[in-house]
Amino acid sequence: MTSATTTSDRNAASSASVKAPPPVAQKGLLGALNKPKKVKEFSKKELVDLFRGLGSMLRAQINTADALKYYGQGLPNKTMVDALMHIREDINSGMNVHEAFRRTKRFNETIIGLVQAGSDAGQLHHAFQSLATRLKSELFFQKQLKKATITPGIIICVLSGAFITSQVRIVPQVEAMLLGVNAKPDGMTAISFKVSHFTQAVWMYVVIGVVAIALTIFKSAHVRNLILGFVMSKWRLLRLLIMSLRQMTFISTIKLLHSNGINLAKSIRVSANSVRNTPFYNELRMAADKYEHSGVPLSTAFAKYTSVDAQVTHMLSIGEKSASLDAQLDMLAEMYEEDLQNHMNSFAAAISFIVLIIAVSLIAAVFVGTFLPIFLMGPKMMQSGI
Repeated sequence: MTSATTTSDRNAASSASVKAPPPVAQKGLLGALNKPKKVKEFSKKELVDLFRGLGSMLRAQINTADALKYYGQGLPNKTMVDALMHIREDINSGMNVHEAFRRTKRFNETIIGLVQAGSDAGQLHHAFQSLATRLKSELFFQKQLKKATITPGIIICVLSGAFITSQVRIVPQVEAMLLGVNAKPDGMTAISFKVSHFTQAVWMYVVIGVVAIALTIFKSAHVRNLILGFVMSKWRLLRLLIMSLRQMTFISTIKLLHSNGINLAKSIRVSANSVRNTPFYNELRMAADKYEHSGVPLSTAFAKYTSVDAQVTHMLSIGEKSASLDAQLDMLAEMYEEDLQNHMNSFAAAISFIVLIIAVSLIAAVFVGTFLPIFLMGPKMMQSGI
């Protein structure tokens, strides 16, 4: 009996040792399961509508908590309704407005900074209206940029697919038909068949390579910046477009923050978040540190530690000397917005022309590869039939 009990205990212990994972494994598994999911920020379109609504209600003397409640009633986006409810509860419990917004993790630091500025200055309705205007402008240019790049990209992909299909499926059938009547290809026909053979051999590797490169660019901000920097160094129009977009974004953000009571160094640091994952991000933070701790003028800090245009540093210098920094920032933001619109129009026209050339080339390649051999070899096929 004792022996049987001992054996049973050993088997149970052995089973327990097999089933129970080691403490390290348990910890790793629990850590993976308990790892918080990244909270997704609201889209710019949703934020424009939100801040417009809140700004109009605050301007009508409705307090912030009630404005949040009224805006959330009947809103189809349940995620935003839940976030607004939590913000309202935090405000009613005595929390600062900007901290309540920050706790939801659905608003970036630029938005929170401007909400804080408006709250501290007693001009929260103005902060909300400014945010709506700024986000609407960014959304407009973002749509224009996508329209100028995504649609042409889709057209090129479709035509490239048609070219590959013709070279892999149709041209081999034409070649087999000619060989069936003992018609030897020559001249352009022979070249067309050689192109088809080459395409059949490499098209799959090329497609896989293009997809891999596209995924790498999409996933890695560092790779995007390297490629974009190289293209910008070779294409002046693209460089003007990107630099205008970036400078308009952070200058207008600095202007909004500083005009609403945020000190200049903090305004620059917060505005750097609007150009995160670009070279300007670290440059702006460095300039803010030098301006705040080293005592150098703002224009000098921008000239030495950032790659902004000379026009920016010149106007900042004028603003410092004449105590009109807000006016100069406003003028710079308007100037770059106008420049951006002009560069965007030129960029869209250039892309349209490039897409037209590529489209005509691909259509011509499909025609030459598919139909030209038949036209050229037609007389030989007829002679072979005779």
